Amino acid sequence: LLDIAARKVAEKWPFQQVEERFERIPEPVQRKIVYWSFPRSEREICMYSSFNTSAEDLATAPGGAVA
Repeated sequence: LLDIAARKVAEKWPFQQVEERFERIPEPVQRKIVYWSFPRSEREICMYSSFNTSAEDLATAPGGAVA
């Protein structure tokens, strides 16, 4: 039941909104919602995990500078 409910919540709301709206969420429930919030398709995973490695991005990153 927990798994099904967490999946339904993750389909509708971003986890940040869940945290902001509800004061106390038990740790196991949080873990399940985060698990189901993670993208499932390879295309979505690649889109969200791409790295920007250009020198311009490195120079503008906090604490980073290219010499």
